[in-house]
Amino acid sequence: MSPEEIAVRMTRRSALSGLRGDHDLSGLPRPSPPLKPAAVLVGIVVRAEAPGIILTQRTAHLADHAGQISFPGGRIEPEDKDPEAAALREAQEEIGLDPRRVRLLGRLDCYETGTGYSVTPVVALVRPPFELRPDPYEVADIFEVPLHFVLDRRNHERRSREWQGKTRHFYVLPYQNRYIWGATAGMLVNLVDVLAAEGLT
Repeated sequence: MSPEEIAVRMTRRSALSGLRGDHDLSGLPRPSPPLKPAAVLVGIVVRAEAPGIILTQRTAHLADHAGQISFPGGRIEPEDKDPEAAALREAQEEIGLDPRRVRLLGRLDCYETGTGYSVTPVVALVRPPFELRPDPYEVADIFEVPLHFVLDRRNHERRSREWQGKTRHFYVLPYQNRYIWGATAGMLVNLVDVLAAEGLT
């Protein structure tokens, strides 16, 4: 799928955003409000040989989601005019991504987490060349997962575990030695739903 095809599908989808969350697969109730607003950058790197999606591995000492795979992002601060501004700011702070290399395309469904966040995933094209510099406090590693791997639904596994006395179901995308799961995996599945949607070409 070419960058322009992605852009067209996201542009046509941007006004149709809905709501997803950790509760979707498990049939659990939605988290109780108020939820903390957050935004993440779903950055698709434009590479002729194989476009990739930028992901990070969080450091092990963090209070929330330590060691997990995530998109660059975080809380929406009062100075952020919108989720797009927050996603760009957080990506610059966490991984040193120059916002001038980023072309914003639109939003995926808002994603509610069991930890009390309402996350807006902002999809963008990222054009090389760029240099990434991880914030050593928050980011242990930066890597790309190939877009073709994410688009292949055979890589979307459903798994479950017991959590606080209830069975929680969630998506997992195992990639090489990485374990992409939870909210990040759910947002990637949402991205595939959007890019594969009929009637948008």
